[in-house]
Amino acid sequence: MSSTPLPISTPGAQGVDARGVEAFLDALDASPEIEVHGVVVLRHGHVVAQGWWSPYAAERVHLVYSLSKSFTAAALGLAVDEGLVDLDTPVVAHFPEMDADITDPRSRAITLRHLAAMASGHAGETWEPAVVLDPAEPVRGFLKLAPEAEPGSVFAYNQSCTYALAAVLQRASGQTLTEYLRPRLFEPLGIGAAAWQQHPAGRDAGFTGLHVTTDAVARLGQLLLQGGVWEGRQVLPAAWVAEATRRHVDTPDAAEVDSRQGYGYQFWMSRHGYRGDGAFGQLCLVLPECDAVVAVTGGSTRPQALLDAAWEHLLPALGGGPAPDATADDALARRTAALALPPVLHPDTDDPPAWRGAAFSPVDGECPGQPGLSAIGVRAAECGWELTLTEAGEPLIARLGIGGWAVTDAASGDGGSVPVAISGGGSAEKVLRFDVLFLETPHRLAVTCWAETTTFEATWVTAPLWPSALADLRAPV
Repeated sequence: MSSTPLPISTPGAQGVDARGVEAFLDALDASPEIEVHGVVVLRHGHVVAQGWWSPYAAERVHLVYSLSKSFTAAALGLAVDEGLVDLDTPVVAHFPEMDADITDPRSRAITLRHLAAMASGHAGETWEPAVVLDPAEPVRGFLKLAPEAEPGSVFAYNQSCTYALAAVLQRASGQTLTEYLRPRLFEPLGIGAAAWQQHPAGRDAGFTGLHVTTDAVARLGQLLLQGGVWEGRQVLPAAWVAEATRRHVDTPDAAEVDSRQGYGYQFWMSRHGYRGDGAFGQLCLVLPECDAVVAVTGGSTRPQALLDAAWEHLLPALGGGPAPDATADDALARRTAALALPPVLHPDTDDPPAWRGAAFSPVDGECPGQPGLSAIGVRAAECGWELTLTEAGEPLIARLGIGGWAVTDAASGDGGSVPVAISGGGSAEKVLRFDVLFLETPHRLAVTCWAETTTFEATWVTAPLWPSALADLRAPV
């Protein structure tokens, strides 16, 4: 958790209608498309509402997927300010060893500015073909893919742009993004735990893979809202904040309305304000017109529904509402203190003998949703029911919560652990169902086991975007 808590206030004292915030929480809980794990709402620099849906917790880091890009943008702004890089330098100039390989004029013309704005000239996503072309150095693979248009002329959301940007920053600074940002951004903001997935080993991915707390996301948003100033110190250059968070390229073909408002430098413009945005509803929503920030981590299947709820309920509550209401403030505080994801319940949760010592194999001999998952074992233990999920010969052993969530730091093969929470139960029909939450990620796995056939099926409710072993669904060690 961050070392110094953010200032806390009642909603009423900051001109926020607590009843509107409660209506926002009601909308989140009512929507089948939305699952929130943590939320922090700030106004006038004060936390007016925050909460975590148990078994998620404030101190736990969370994979923020493409919200990682906004932290990479901060690193870019710092590097520009320090004279380490120039936005108008061609990417290939930072990789002289690739010069002879990159022959297409458009590829050679791609600059850091084009990367930051997702305007490399490519018509779409290039990450997978770039990795296929050069698994050891995807930057070379990316630059060998000739853009269909002139760089700077069109927008295409493209992971390779941010990856190449991160690679340039690492080469220019001599440090990983995490190492570079630690003294320049994380420590000044009071951000503690932060870990970034790497590809290849030794290079932070940049476009995804960052694990931070919801609180850390809120701090980044508040820094941006304050023009880069934190506790009287100019942490990010004010000119960079203004430049990165304005529209640089139009995005008319995006699927959702809030993504059709344009793109800055690794930030999306929104119908209100702007945002850092990651898959499954990781949000850093900055609302300058309200002097407010909303940070969200979660596992939503349609994040636009989360934004719709914010505009309908939360936006009107952020100022201009009725006079402070202590009763409403107290009710909201009680509500946020008791937030919890509902457990997985089943009609008969007694201790059926059918499960004792049971071992299950995949239906039809394979598990399409998670191919490496080869066996599930169930046994009675001193702590209650215990599950063993075996993948590639490695077991993950965790407790099964009956009528609630049981949290386990399941040991993994590399000596680390995978934080999980499991809830479920058995039925009179000898069917065992349980969900597994991988607590440092947005991911939830639903499992059904049949006692009579000793088989199981496992399907992702929110599937990892990249192929991952279960043991890897955690913050990097």
